[in-house]
Amino acid sequence: MSSPAFNDVVRRLCVACACGVMLLAGCSESKSPPAAAPRPEVEVFTVRSMPVALHDELPGRTTAYRVAQVRARVDGIVLQRAFQEGTDVKANQLLYRIDPAPFRAALRSAQALVQNARANAVAASALADRDRQLIGVNAVSRQDLDNSVAAQGQALAAVAAGEAAVETARINLAYTEVTSPIGGRIGISQVTEGAYVQASAATLMATVQQLDPIYVDLNRSSVAGLRARRDIAMGKLTLSGADAAKVQLTLEDGSIYPVPGRLEFTDVSVDAGTGSVTIRAVFPNPDHTLLPGMFVRASIDHGVEVNAALVPEIGVTHDVTGHATVMVVGPQDTVAQRTVQATRTIRNHWVVDGGLVDGDRVIVAGLQKVTPGTQVRVVEGVAAPATVPDATSQSR
Repeated sequence: MSSPAFNDVVRRLCVACACGVMLLAGCSESKSPPAAAPRPEVEVFTVRSMPVALHDELPGRTTAYRVAQVRARVDGIVLQRAFQEGTDVKANQLLYRIDPAPFRAALRSAQALVQNARANAVAASALADRDRQLIGVNAVSRQDLDNSVAAQGQALAAVAAGEAAVETARINLAYTEVTSPIGGRIGISQVTEGAYVQASAATLMATVQQLDPIYVDLNRSSVAGLRARRDIAMGKLTLSGADAAKVQLTLEDGSIYPVPGRLEFTDVSVDAGTGSVTIRAVFPNPDHTLLPGMFVRASIDHGVEVNAALVPEIGVTHDVTGHATVMVVGPQDTVAQRTVQATRTIRNHWVVDGGLVDGDRVIVAGLQKVTPGTQVRVVEGVAAPATVPDATSQSR
């Protein structure tokens, strides 16, 4: 039979063992691994290359197709203005009449002088011919013959000078009727009847501008022009037109000019101050809607990029150095950052020239949740369009 003391010891040992088991169980529960956090959800855009029509939006101003400054070519008093300001005039149409009286007198004087010179030339020629006959029989000396031949030459030269003087006088008389050198619209008359004009000062009388067709001078960055030439040489761009690209105008009030123009040429020099190159386009202007000096914006049919990778603008960011970057979901749904070449936009898409291939998945939503190396749960976003409508591209 156990003693009470022995039973008390056994009871204490049992209690101690039970407490130890409970402590071990509590420690085991506290060291169990936590449940895994859910992966962040992102929306992706799958890249697919396609042909894209490119247009450049450029600022510019209109310029008259031809400009003629009508200036005085003789001195005199203006007797008549034969046109109405602001109207259309034809080529060779009379604009002004300068007092012709002095020039008629000068013409008659020159004509009289040439008649006198011709008479002297007849006499000198007859004398020279006679001396040539007499020299054969020694009736005149060699000196006399030489003198008569020289006199004949001087008389003929006087005739030529007189005829030139007549022609000059006739030209000056014709200049008293001032005509328009080109057809176009004439502006403000700079002189009125009674005004004295001078040929030596080249007095400006009026200006005529041909407005149909009309030029539009556009400014394009030299970098964009260089890139376009390089892309064409590499076969990435094909020209849309056989000869010249089409150009569409937007006027100052936002309306679209109804008639398209065509590209004429690109200047061969770069403006050192602005770094731009002038591109000249020509537009039909039958209604004279376009006037010289108007500010316009032109959309130039730049060509077609055969294999353009389009990425929504929201998926492209720029780092501190200005380089374009995207977040791409790679194998095992792991996020990676890539640097891409994005130089222009079409509508709400960047045109990516390098850094992406077909099938790449670019994150377009949930960027704030991820960093490179993060594993994500992918949700397909908006698919790439089958075709992109013609749209204006902006070079960046």
